[in-house]
Amino acid sequence: MKYKLEKPVKASIGLQKYTMEVHWRNGKFTADEPITSGGKDLGPDPFTLLLSSLGTCTLATLRMYIDRKEWVIPEISIKTNLFQYKKDDKTITTFDRDLRFSTGITDEQMEKLVEIANNCPISKLLKGEVVERTFIFNEDQTVKKMFYRNNAITVIWKPSICKHSGRCVTGLPGVFNLQAKPWINMEGAESDQIKAQVDACPTGALTWELNSTNPS
Repeated sequence: MKYKLEKPVKASIGLQKYTMEVHWRNGKFTADEPITSGGKDLGPDPFTLLLSSLGTCTLATLRMYIDRKEWVIPEISIKTNLFQYKKDDKTITTFDRDLRFSTGITDEQMEKLVEIANNCPISKLLKGEVVERTFIFNEDQTVKKMFYRNNAITVIWKPSICKHSGRCVTGLPGVFNLQAKPWINMEGAESDQIKAQVDACPTGALTWELNSTNPS
């Protein structure tokens, strides 16, 4: 298993309704809910972010294709929206994309560009099988801990809050192996690799600290 993003998108919310701070690999931005939903409209709402993802992915994919074909189309613009309705107790969602090109295109080009747009990565994600997984990071420091050390760092495992998401064993199998005893081999990878994989643990069951500190 390999994640699409090297650094996951991180978001947080405090007591102010409903201002959220979103951190991505190269900065941060504010998201919010519209005033009609109780927010202050200080940033894009979740539906806007979703539609922005589809729109920008479509534009980038089209630009790559157009440049490769060496077609002269200086600018592409897009409008995205969605609507939903109920059918047989299921919610059906339809995404609309309205594309506009800054110069005329042939019918053949139009047909091909629609095909390319429908196969941009976010389009395929939305049309594919999607599985959501939610893990809660537990801040409780009273649970049982087990320690695994190398020369540089100590990995702390809290078995009682481990949800066995599989991120560790698939991400760094040379270190994390449920069939081995001990199941964490601290010599199986460099310390920086181990730290990065431990940081990906969604529940806090795995943490690490430098050996210069004393684990509590």
